[in-house]
Amino acid sequence: MSDFLENENDEEFDATVSMTLDDGTELECDVVAIFPVGNQDYIALLPNKPVEGYDENEVFLYRYAELEGDAIDLGQIESEEEYEAVADAFDELLDEEEFNELNSEN
Repeated sequence: MSDFLENENDEEFDATVSMTLDDGTELECDVVAIFPVGNQDYIALLPNKPVEGYDENEVFLYRYAELEGDAIDLGQIESEEEYEAVADAFDELLDEEEFNELNSEN
């Protein structure tokens, strides 16, 4: 699975996920990355509009699984320890992406 979603030509493309929050709010999110931690895949989502109670540009992290067809399953992260491991892995992806962008500019 790739760190950041890219097409076959190695160019980033836009992917979105529609979801419903616990309070019933419908939300469209950009997929920032899909990445593994241990034997589980995770997804980082960035809401397309501000969400009450969350900081602007706050990324949502979920367990991720591909189902039949184009369907996906988003699951809750179960524990604080799991969340910390996933957040750390996502931060490393961001650092690596920033490093790669700097190197490609030089």
